[in-house]
Amino acid sequence: MESFINNDRIELRRTEAERKPLIQRLNRIEGQVRGLKAMIEEDRYCQDEVQQVSAITAALREVALLVIAQHMEQGLQVAMRPEDRELAMGDITQVLRSAMRLCE
Repeated sequence: MESFINNDRIELRRTEAERKPLIQRLNRIEGQVRGLKAMIEEDRYCQDEVQQVSAITAALREVALLVIAQHMEQGLQVAMRPEDRELAMGDITQVLRSAMRLCE
């Protein structure tokens, strides 16, 4: 993975190997959403539908955690350079602030 600073933000360039697990998870989530849509179209039992929503939400949180972990890894590498430390820590803080909104 490569990273660079662009407009006071740390930008990531993932390799195919780093991108692949994220895409696989998103494809699974996409299937879960299609399944939920079918359940609603078929008027399935509400609890089953809500359980599917819960599973989708949990899966999206896992994707967010992977994205955050990748960003943190690169951000900490950038922060090791004294000239970029303040910028990197500010960017990491912004990412974590956004992540905390997922818990609301």
